[in-house]
Amino acid sequence: MTDTRARNDLQGVAANPLWTNGVWSPAEGAAIAVVDPSSEQILAEVRGASAAQVEAVCAAAADAQWEWARTAPSVRAKALRDMAAVLRAHAEPLADIIMRESGKTAETSAMEVEVSAMFLETNAEWALRIEGEILPSDSPGEQIQLVREPLGVVAAICPWNWPLATAARKIGPALVTGNTVVVKPSEVTPLATILALRLIDEALDLPAGVLGLVTGAGDVGKALVASPLTDMVTFTGHRDTGKRIMAAASGTLTRVALELGGKAAAIVLADADLDVAVPALVTARFVNAGEQCGCAERIFVARPILDEFVRRYVEAVSRLKVGDPRLNLDFGPLVNASHWDKVSGAVRKAVDEGATVALGGGRPEGTEFDSGFWFAPTVLTGVTPEMSIAKEETFGPVVPVLPIDSFDEGIALANSSRYGLAGYLYTTSYAHAMRGARDLNVGELFINRTVGEAMHAHHGGHKESGYGGEDGKHGMLKYTQLKVVYHNW
Repeated sequence: MTDTRARNDLQGVAANPLWTNGVWSPAEGAAIAVVDPSSEQILAEVRGASAAQVEAVCAAAADAQWEWARTAPSVRAKALRDMAAVLRAHAEPLADIIMRESGKTAETSAMEVEVSAMFLETNAEWALRIEGEILPSDSPGEQIQLVREPLGVVAAICPWNWPLATAARKIGPALVTGNTVVVKPSEVTPLATILALRLIDEALDLPAGVLGLVTGAGDVGKALVASPLTDMVTFTGHRDTGKRIMAAASGTLTRVALELGGKAAAIVLADADLDVAVPALVTARFVNAGEQCGCAERIFVARPILDEFVRRYVEAVSRLKVGDPRLNLDFGPLVNASHWDKVSGAVRKAVDEGATVALGGGRPEGTEFDSGFWFAPTVLTGVTPEMSIAKEETFGPVVPVLPIDSFDEGIALANSSRYGLAGYLYTTSYAHAMRGARDLNVGELFINRTVGEAMHAHHGGHKESGYGGEDGKHGMLKYTQLKVVYHNW
C-alpha cells in the first residue's frame, strides 16, 4: 500500500469520530494531526469535539443508562463477549493502526488487540457474580439488604501508550455493572479506538447511547469531567493531569479512578540469581520502548555484585534491536517529538549531573534513523539517588543503575519516591522476599519475575501513582455504589 493510499484509508477512519446516541458524525473542534513516529509523516487529522458535542454525548449516555442497568446481566455479559469477538475478527487492521500511530512492534500491536478482547471477556464474567449482603436487624420482621448498583455515566479518558487495551480495560467493568460509557482516546493515538468502536457498532445491536466516543485534546477531557451528567471519571495518564482531574471532579463530587505514573524500583540483592534477574529486568525496562507505567525505572544493586550485574546487563541490553516496527524487532520509536525531547533531555541532564552513559544515550546510529523518534536502549551508571534521573519518571528506554550497601538502604531508596505503582525484587532468600512484600510501598510487586499483571488481580498504585485502580473484583466494584435497603414486612 502506498503512503498516499494508507493516509486516505486512515483519514476515512478519522472522518466522523464522534459517536453520539448510535450515530457517527463530524466533530466541530480543531483538527489534530496523528503522526507516524517511525517516519514523522501525518497519518490522519482528527477533529476534537466541541463542548456542546461533549455534553450531547454525555446526555445520550445518561438517557440510555436507566434501561441498560435494567438489562439482564447475562445480556450485558454477552455484549462484552460479542465485542471481544469483533476485535478478534478484525485483529489485523486494528493491530496495523496501533503499530502505525504508536510505534509499537507488529507483535506487540497484535498482542494489544488480543489483550483488549481478553479484558472484555474477563469482565463479562462478573455479570452474575456481583454480590450483595443480607444483614440481620434488631427490628422484628425486618431484613437489611446491601445492594451493589451502577454509578451512571462513566467518562473513560485513555492514554496514548496502550490506547485500545486501556479503553477495553475501562469499558468492560463499567458496562457489565450497568453503567454507560463515554470514551475519550488520547489525541496522540486515537485511530485504533475509533475504528474498534465503529466496527463494534456495525456488528452489534447495542442500544443507542450505551457506548459513546469523543475525540480531542485536554479541553475535551476537561469538558467531560466538568459535565454534571458524568458520574465517574476513570483516567490513565500523567500524574499532573490526574491531579487536575481530581480537583475539577471535586466541584461536583464526581467519583474518580486514577491510574497515574510510576518510578518503579528494582532491588537486586547479593543472593539474587542473575540468570533470572538480568533478562527479567531487560524486559521490565525496555518492553514497549519503556513507555509503560509499571516498567522498572531504576535498578538498585547490592554493591558486591554491582560490577558483574552491570557487565551482564549492558551486554544483554546491547543485543536489543531497535527499528522498523513491521520487522518485529525488540521495540520501535518513541511516540512523538515532544516525548523524544523529554527522554533525551533526561539523559543529558543525568550526564550533566555526573552520570556515565554505559550504553546508548540518544538516537541510534544509521541513516535509517535520521527521521522518526528513535531512541537507543540506554543504561546509565555512576548515578546517585539525588539525581533527577533517579527520581523523575522517564517513560522511555533509559535505566539508571545504582549501588546499595544493604537491603535496608534499598527499601528506603525505593520508598523515597513520590510514586508507588510497581516494584521489583530479586533474591533467593524467602525471608528477604517476604520482607520486601511487607515493606515496599507499592501497589504491585514482582518478585523474581518481569513485568505483567493478571487480569483477575488488581492494578493500581500507592501515593502519587494513583487513586482507585483497575482489574479484578476490587477494580470492578469501583464502578458500583452501595444501597442499603431496610425491608420490613
